[in-house]
Amino acid sequence: MISIDPEHNEERDNYKLLVGSIIPRPIAFVTTQSESGVVNGAPFSYFNIVSSNPPMVSLAIQRPASGMKDTARNIYGNGEFVVHIVDRDNVTKINETAASLPPSESELELAGLTQVPSLAVAVPGIKESKIRMECRLVESVPFGGDGPGSDLFIGEIIQFHVDETIYENGRIDPERLGAVSRLAGTNYAAIGEIFSLERPK
Repeated sequence: MISIDPEHNEERDNYKLLVGSIIPRPIAFVTTQSESGVVNGAPFSYFNIVSSNPPMVSLAIQRPASGMKDTARNIYGNGEFVVHIVDRDNVTKINETAASLPPSESELELAGLTQVPSLAVAVPGIKESKIRMECRLVESVPFGGDGPGSDLFIGEIIQFHVDETIYENGRIDPERLGAVSRLAGTNYAAIGEIFSLERPK
């Protein structure tokens, strides 16, 4: 067993250990809107459930050396965002939105994604996702460190949208959803073998 002290590592080395170890990671495709009305869209794999009562999700956005990302800036600005689940049908287009664009340009237009209006927030979602969640910011925490740091957001889901083809009796069919997850580098993973284990009583 190799023992590694993260304080003796460069930031990139710690990053490689994290993204190579914590797998698979669910991917949130997040839409936000700037003060000037530009709709931004970007994928993030530092994403998970926080609570079901009320329903809340977490989203951590790393800061590049150039400063805060558009998504983080927009969430701080208006406290609203829409989370979409990335699946086999939309992953190629959503991967295109990871390109670096100036804040005045929309990644949705670049990738050919279709905007749809939200019900409870001003930020639109995209039609190409089987699941989208309209969120309102509950808590935000900036983190520093030796490098640029990151911004952690916790959002309450105030509206779910679920494709009827994957929804039955209140449950999501994982195979029909076809969610994909992030690994390290350029690698992704699809849902593989599904097995069940009874929880001990």
